Amino acid sequence: MIRRSNLVLFGAGVAAAAAGAGWAWWRLRVAEGGEAPDGFWSLRFPRPEGGELDFASLRGRVVVLNFWATWCPPCVKEMPDLDRVHKAHAGRGVKVVGLAVDGPTPVRQFLQRQPVSFEIGLAGFDGTELSRALGNSAGGLPFTVVFGRDGRPRFRKLGQTHVDELNQWLSQL
Repeated sequence: MIRRSNLVLFGAGVAAAAAGAGWAWWRLRVAEGGEAPDGFWSLRFPRPEGGELDFASLRGRVVVLNFWATWCPPCVKEMPDLDRVHKAHAGRGVKVVGLAVDGPTPVRQFLQRQPVSFEIGLAGFDGTELSRALGNSAGGLPFTVVFGRDGRPRFRKLGQTHVDELNQWLSQL
C-alpha cells in the first residue's frame, strides 16, 4: 500500500523536475533567439588607442561580443582564448569585439601588458546596462553574446568562455 506521504514526496519531485526542465528550455530559447535592442547596430564607442568602434561596420557579420573589465579575473583569463578565436575565424568574416566595462586608463595599461588582435571599445560602467539589454539580467562579468549574420543574438553566456565552446557556437553559424 502506498502511503500518502510518499505520494506527496513523489509529486513534489515530479513538480521540481518539470520546473527544472521548463527553466532549461526557457534558458535555451532565450540563448538562441531574440533581437538586438533598438539602436544596437548604430552604437559607437571610443577605442583605447583612439578612434571609434562603430557597430554599424559589424552588421552582417558573425560577431562575438565580450563584456569585460581589467579588475575581473575570469575576464582577464579568457582574453587569450578570445584572441585565439578571433585569429582562427577572421578569414570567415567572424569579428570578436571586447567592450570594456572599465575606465580608459586601466584598459590602456592592461592592453599594453596583454595586447589582443581584436577591437576593444570603451563602454565604461554604462556597458553594464547594455549587457543587461542583451540578456545579462545579473549584470555580471564576463558576459559574451554571439550574433549571427542576421544581427540576432544566437548564444549568450555569463561567465568565462573557452575556445572549444566558442568554436562550437561559431560552427553552428
